[in-house]
Amino acid sequence: MSAVKIGLVGAGGRMGRMLIEEVSATEGVALAAAAERPGYEAIGQDLGTLAGLKPLGVKLGAEPEAVFKASDVVIDFTVPKATVAHAAMAAKHKTALVIGTTGLEAADAAKLRAAGKDIPIVWAPNMSMGVNVLMALVERVAKTLGPDYDIEILEMHHRHKIDAPSGTALGLGEAAAKGRGVALDKVAARGRDGITGARQKGAIGFASLRGGDVVGDHYVTFAGEGERLELVHKASSRRIYSRGAVRAALWVKGRKPGVYDMADVLGLRD
Repeated sequence: MSAVKIGLVGAGGRMGRMLIEEVSATEGVALAAAAERPGYEAIGQDLGTLAGLKPLGVKLGAEPEAVFKASDVVIDFTVPKATVAHAAMAAKHKTALVIGTTGLEAADAAKLRAAGKDIPIVWAPNMSMGVNVLMALVERVAKTLGPDYDIEILEMHHRHKIDAPSGTALGLGEAAAKGRGVALDKVAARGRDGITGARQKGAIGFASLRGGDVVGDHYVTFAGEGERLELVHKASSRRIYSRGAVRAALWVKGRKPGVYDMADVLGLRD
């Protein structure tokens, strides 16, 4: 079988460089092309050199559309505006897409789903295999315990993270809401300050902490009368995200058009 040709957009960032290394070390895949925003300082540099590896013979470009033309699957860890544009390029060139971008709004999500009518997309708030097992557990526990248990989600990330709550925390909230058969936007309590009154029954609460170089910690608490159940995931390396993204890229090639997530990739559906 020929190698799956993987392209990267946003290849110059921390995740992009880890993805270069992960793709280079994974059997059955080949790094086809990569791009960064125009004017980025490393444009024209060999991707291997950029990632601290031996030269790979592929240079960092400034034209994302060229990446979609050259690849079977493109992995996107960028920003919402760029991701929406990349989804349109992927649909145009019939290139499968793996999206790890967070902070997308409802209008952005609608555009991604529209692109998913033409191509297969894996879109997940967190590419970690461990986190996605946690999401499946949260859904099941929420369904089992019911509304008598209050659900609170706490996340902590490094000081440079620009969105809150994290995409992973919101994904955990979606899993909890799904387990209860409710819409998250109807029950989410995203921050409390001042005299807030008693906790609303059935609410799913969120709290965000920022500091230091924390890669990502997530805590889901089910608090009932007389007992408390806590589910926790702590990331100590961003490599878990690049590893999951490459696994998703291998899985999505050749799939029917649609928007999938890591639960599909990992076979976690009931």
